[in-house]
Amino acid sequence: MGAIRNVTVYCASSRRLADVYRESATALGRAIAVRGWGVVYGGDRDGLMGLVAHAASSAGGSVIGIMPQQLFKTGVAFDGCTEMVLARDMRHRKEMLEDRCDAMIALPGGLGTLEEFFEVIVGKQLGFHHKPIVLLNVQRYYDPLLAMIEHGIEHHFIKPEGRDLFFVAHSVEQAMEYLEEYQCPTPKP
Repeated sequence: MGAIRNVTVYCASSRRLADVYRESATALGRAIAVRGWGVVYGGDRDGLMGLVAHAASSAGGSVIGIMPQQLFKTGVAFDGCTEMVLARDMRHRKEMLEDRCDAMIALPGGLGTLEEFFEVIVGKQLGFHHKPIVLLNVQRYYDPLLAMIEHGIEHHFIKPEGRDLFFVAHSVEQAMEYLEEYQCPTPKP
């Protein structure tokens, strides 16, 4: 894998979140930008999405928002994006979020974030990409999800190698260190 240019961030658009999640989103946006990387994300101005984008933009980083046309029409887009890309629908948005990045990070989020996270995990498992994926486990938010994955491994629904498809970080700095040191795995013959 070459140098990281853009990082896709999956996260919540909800405004009703505890400060610890909000602070992590702000720290992540800033950390990405100070490394000279761009943020690629869902384009929303609210919730963790808006905080990541605003922090990256304020730190001088590029911010690429990718939003379905239908959502864009509702006026929820972050107007500080370097580039706003309109997608046909949510499936098209997910495709572009993956295509426009060199790495992916999932902050805590809801159903949409979970869907996006699992889609890129499965894509990596099937060999469609080899990009680093980080699950940022702020305040141990993802512990139940990680327990479910272990449960799937225990019952043979998930291969143990599934653990190696993503990295669990407990801080923004740990996530950044992982991305800076990431080595693309050697394909199996």
